[in-house]
Amino acid sequence: MKDRFQLLAATTLMIVTATAVTAQTAIHVGKTRGCGCCLAWMEKLSEADFAPEGENMGGALIRLKMDRGIPVDMFSCHTATVEGYTIEGHVPPADITRLLEERPDAIGLAVPGMPIGSPGMDFGDDAEAYDVFLVKSDGSTEIFSSYPAS
Repeated sequence: MKDRFQLLAATTLMIVTATAVTAQTAIHVGKTRGCGCCLAWMEKLSEADFAPEGENMGGALIRLKMDRGIPVDMFSCHTATVEGYTIEGHVPPADITRLLEERPDAIGLAVPGMPIGSPGMDFGDDAEAYDVFLVKSDGSTEIFSSYPAS
């Protein structure tokens, strides 16, 4: 009886562990080689149960942004794709999660530029105010969420 219980417990643990591993959402990150803030953003994604995979794209990164429909004024340093959406720049993982839960008819999310205090650009206690924009299918944008300065 004890052996059966141990076998059941071990099997249950394996199933729970396998489920936790597969529960991570894959996200492909197009970036440039040697960009520390891209790697820092990917680390934030990992901490939030995403499974980022980086690809050094060099000049092809601009083409990816354009092909995915990101407006030029929304460009940042890296471009990610997740479940059909495009994520441009230092978008907080919580906003990506919200996007995937709500599933709006949109291209994705963007944080233009590289605001200090955004995920991957958080070097100390200071933070600039910044907005996360929803990039709609027609290329227009609206504020998805806002973050205050500190």
